[in-house]
Amino acid sequence: QVQLVESGGGLVQPGGSLSLSCKISRNIFDIYTLGWYRQAPGSQREFVANFDIRGDGNYTDSVKGRFTISRDNTEYTLSLQMNNLKPEDTAVYYCNAIPPKWFAQRTVYWGQGTQVTVSS
Repeated sequence: QVQLVESGGGLVQPGGSLSLSCKISRNIFDIYTLGWYRQAPGSQREFVANFDIRGDGNYTDSVKGRFTISRDNTEYTLSLQMNNLKPEDTAVYYCNAIPPKWFAQRTVYWGQGTQVTVSS
C-alpha cells in the first residue's frame, strides 16, 4: 500500500516561513518523481516544485528563490521550505509522486493536503 502523509503548514504573516514534510512509502520513494503542487480557492491545482532527472530542484517561476525542495533518503521524506511567503502563496499544498514512463503501474499518488495561509 502506498501512502503519502503530509505535515506542517498553518498560518503565517507575509514575509514569514513555513516548512512542509511528506512521509512517502519506501517502495516508491526512489523510483517515482516526487514533488509539490498547490491549489488556491477557486483555482486549479498547480505545480510548485519537483526534482528533475538530474536530481536538481525544479520550480515554478513564482516561487523561485523563495522555496526549496529537499528529500531525506533515509527517512523517506520529501520537504518544502517556504521563505518570504506572500498572500498569493495561500493554498492547500499537496505532495505528489509520479511513476516513471517505463513503469507499468501508472497511478499518480497524492498526499492528503495541508493548508498554508499567509495573512496579516
